Amino acid sequence: MEFEALPERRKDQLMAFNRLLTIMDELREQCPWDKKQTIDSLRHLTIEETYELSDAIIEGDLPEIKKEIGDIMLHMVFYSKIASETNTFDIADVLNGLCEKLIFRHPHIYGDVKAETEEQVKQNWEALKMKEGNKSVLAGVPKSLPALVKAMRIQEKARGAGFDWEEKEQVWEKVEEEMLEFKAEFNVVEKSAIDTEKAEAEFGDLLFSLVNYARFVNINVESALERTNKKFIKRFQHIESRAKEQGKTLQDMTLAEMDVYWEEAKRL
Repeated sequence: MEFEALPERRKDQLMAFNRLLTIMDELREQCPWDKKQTIDSLRHLTIEETYELSDAIIEGDLPEIKKEIGDIMLHMVFYSKIASETNTFDIADVLNGLCEKLIFRHPHIYGDVKAETEEQVKQNWEALKMKEGNKSVLAGVPKSLPALVKAMRIQEKARGAGFDWEEKEQVWEKVEEEMLEFKAEFNVVEKSAIDTEKAEAEFGDLLFSLVNYARFVNINVESALERTNKKFIKRFQHIESRAKEQGKTLQDMTLAEMDVYWEEAKRL
């Protein structure tokens, strides 16, 4: 479709993206910091920006989400600009490659395959990825993912291949079984040494089964745990604040005194 025939909002979007590409070209040519960057040097910054977007999403802060999306968008354009300088690929190659992948993996939209449920779409997606050359359904799970997120993604991909429990009650039975096995590692004769390595393995099994159950009841374990982290931080900082008002440090207070302020924070 010709540019002039596009809806006005799409024109605005394309113009904004073109503006970003122009600024990226100028920064790469003129800014000492931007000229120095490599794909490797940007990696840790991209990870940081991704976590900042995650924080904004958990907080439900839409203005901050918009800002962090922009930061990540800058990084994607930056990587593509660096690669274009060695004629490896540019932003057009990236976007066209993405479009082709999306079309290929959505044959129920762009082909004659039937998929009327989310589950059917996921199963088709994993089957198509295997056709693309993946040796394992789990090959697409990044090795460097945090363990909790990785557990969730492993289970989701296994489900996409048809390997999963049928009912959530079955999963909860597994949670209870793993809890008993973990607990058994500490029910040892008094003064006997606990097998730390085995206890750790059982704890890992318990966590994995809890992640599995959470997935069955549509709870995102990473978001759930992070919300609890933030809740704990707010309550703990309330204790610190109240202690400071009393001219005390936490080390000066008893656990009972701190618990009073903890309960106060919960009410707030």
